[in-house]
Amino acid sequence: MSKSAREIELKLELDPAAQDAMKRSGMIEGFSASRAVTKTLQSIYFDTPDQALRKAKISLRVRKSGRSWLQTAKLGTGVMGGLSSPIEAEHPVQGRALDFSVIEDPDVRDKLTRTIGDAGVSECFETVMKRTTRQLTREADGTHIELAFDTGNILAGPESHPLVELEMELKSGPSSALFEAAKQLLKDVPFRFSPFSKAERGYRFAEGRPDDKKVPYFAEAVVFEKGITVEHVFRDVLRSCLTQIAENRLAILASDDPEGPHQLRIGLRRLRSAFRLFRPALNPETMAPLDQLARTIAAEAGALRDLDVLIDEIVQPLTSIAPEGLSFDALLTDLITTRDTAAKAALVAHLKSADVNAFLLDLAAYTEGRGWLDPENFDQTALLAQPIEIFAAKALAKQWNKVNRSGKRIDELSIPERHDMRKAMKKMRYGIEFFECLYPKTSVKPLLKRMKRLQDIFGYLNDVAMAERLPEISKVTGKDALAAAQAIGFAIGWHEAQSQSMWQHAKGYWQATKEVPKFWV
Repeated sequence: MSKSAREIELKLELDPAAQDAMKRSGMIEGFSASRAVTKTLQSIYFDTPDQALRKAKISLRVRKSGRSWLQTAKLGTGVMGGLSSPIEAEHPVQGRALDFSVIEDPDVRDKLTRTIGDAGVSECFETVMKRTTRQLTREADGTHIELAFDTGNILAGPESHPLVELEMELKSGPSSALFEAAKQLLKDVPFRFSPFSKAERGYRFAEGRPDDKKVPYFAEAVVFEKGITVEHVFRDVLRSCLTQIAENRLAILASDDPEGPHQLRIGLRRLRSAFRLFRPALNPETMAPLDQLARTIAAEAGALRDLDVLIDEIVQPLTSIAPEGLSFDALLTDLITTRDTAAKAALVAHLKSADVNAFLLDLAAYTEGRGWLDPENFDQTALLAQPIEIFAAKALAKQWNKVNRSGKRIDELSIPERHDMRKAMKKMRYGIEFFECLYPKTSVKPLLKRMKRLQDIFGYLNDVAMAERLPEISKVTGKDALAAAQAIGFAIGWHEAQSQSMWQHAKGYWQATKEVPKFWV
C-alpha cells in the first residue's frame, strides 16, 4: 500500500502589483528557475452539513486543470507562520464528484470515513485561480521548490472574493531553504504570512467573515494542553509573537492608526520577554541576532508611540482645561509634524526594508525549524522535554523576584529605577499571560489584575517623565515660540502635580500586590 506524502508549503500574501512583477521575473539568487507555466485551476471543496472535516482540520476537494480532474485530501491543514505541512493524498478521478475508492492510503481513507460518518458530504464553495508556476532548483544540496503565483476568486453562491497568494512548496531539500529562497525573492517587498489555507478562507467567506487585513492586531491568548513540553510551549509563544509583529507591520504601512505602532511594540516586547523567560533552554548564539533586531525595531516603534502619547494623552487633553489665553496650537502642530516627518517616516522606511523581511522570515524559520537547538548544550534536551508546569513555575518565580527587588526599595527609587521596575513588571505580566492557561482563572486573575493596574500607573509616571523632555523635543520658533513655551510649562506642571498623587497610589498598590497569593507556588 502506498503512503500519502507530507507536503511543506510557505504561503505568503503580496500586493498584486508586486506579485505580478515577481511572476514575470521568477529569478532567485542561488537557484536556477524553469520557464513559467500558467494554468487555470477550478477547485471544488466538500464537507458535511456540520463541517466535520473542517473541525478535524481536513480539506477535501476535486480540482480541474485542463480536462483532467484530481481529488485531494489534506490532513492537518493549519497554517502557522505562513507554513503548512499537511499529509496529502492525491488521485485522478473521472469528474467533479468524489471517489473514495481511488484512495490508496488506508489510513487516509479510514480517517475520512470515520470523520464523515453517516452525514454525507456536499459542495461548500469553490476557487477559480490562474496559477503560474516555476521550478526552482539548487544543485549544491538538491533543493527543489515549486514557486506558484495564484490570482483568482473564492466563489460561494452568487458572491465572490478576490484571492492573491504566493505559495512555495518544498519538493526536496531542507525546510530552511524555503525561507532562504523567500528572502531572495521578496527582498524589500512587504508581505503577509497567510493565516489560513485556501479551504479555511473559503469557509470564512461563505460565512460572511472575509479576512480583515492591514488593521491593528491584538495578540490572542496562548493556549496549550497541560503536561506538554517546554519546547512545544516556546514554539507556540513564538508563533503568537510572530503573528502580532508581522500583522502590525502591515497595519502601520497601511494607516495612521496609532494602535498599530503600539501593538507592534508590544509584539516585539513579548518576543524579547519570551527569549528571557525561556533563556535557560535556548541556544544564545541563534537567539541573539533576532533579539537585537527586535530591540532596534521596538525602539523605532517606541519613538513613534511616545510622540502619539505626548500628543493624545499628555498635551491634547489639557486644551479643554487650560487657562484662557493659553494656546496649545503651535505646540501640537509641531509635535504632529515631528511625528509624521521624522518618527513615522523612519519607522516606515525600516519596515519596508529587506532587513525587516529577513527578520520576519528568519524568526519564522527559527520557530518552525527548532532554531533554538544547541549542539554544545548537553543538558538542553532534558530542559526542552521538561513538562511546562515545572518550567513555568520556576520562570515566574524568577521574574517575580526581579520585580520584588525593586519593590522593596520603592520609597527611594529614582526616575530611571522606576522605569526599570516598570519594565520588569511588563515582563512579569507577559510571562503570566504566556502561562496562565496552566492555572485556574480564579487564581490568576487577582494578581494579573493588580499587575495591569500597577503597569498603568507606572506607565503614566513614565509618560510624565517623557513630558519633561518637551522643551528639547519642540522645534517651535519665531512668533509662536513664547506660546509654545508657555504651553509646555503648563503641561509639565499640571502632569507633575498629578504624578505626585499617582505615585502615592503606586506605592500603596504595590504593597497590596505583594500580599496577593502567587498562583505558581
